[in-house]
Amino acid sequence: MRNGGGGETRAGPGWGVDDVRRHGGNAALGARVEGMPYDVEKSDEQWQAELSPEEYHVLREAGTERPGSSPLEHLDDRPYVYQCRGCGAELFRSETKFDARCGWPAFYAPLAEDRVEYVEDRTLGQVRTEVRCGRCGSHLGHVFTGEGFPTPTDQRYCINGVALRRVDAPTSDA
Repeated sequence: MRNGGGGETRAGPGWGVDDVRRHGGNAALGARVEGMPYDVEKSDEQWQAELSPEEYHVLREAGTERPGSSPLEHLDDRPYVYQCRGCGAELFRSETKFDARCGWPAFYAPLAEDRVEYVEDRTLGQVRTEVRCGRCGSHLGHVFTGEGFPTPTDQRYCINGVALRRVDAPTSDA
């Protein structure tokens, strides 16, 4: 499954296999070219040495942390940037975080579309859209559309807190 293996389809939220084929796998439209290397490539041994067992399970084996177990689930008291715990890529900002009461941190948009990639996920007997870090391919969570949340995108990026590192956002007066 990792690093482009397994023949999975990478696409934007709500895209199907035919949509990716129609757009020729164009990365600018949210699809990643199959087999293209990530900017950050590490062996399983390197990942295991750098991550805790829970982080490794979520980020590299597409696991899920227990709902309600992340201190990052709740709304922020000041501006933060959320980075990939695997590679440090900036993925989300607290300005797009909202309280979805789902048990995991929720955002309505990534920092930029090229920061994440989307993979069709057919596990659990349903079709979902997996969200991965666009820089290292680590599993972050899933994105859901059309749930009726009052957000500008009508999307909920349901992200494992253990997949993220929260850092203070840079101040604008610098």
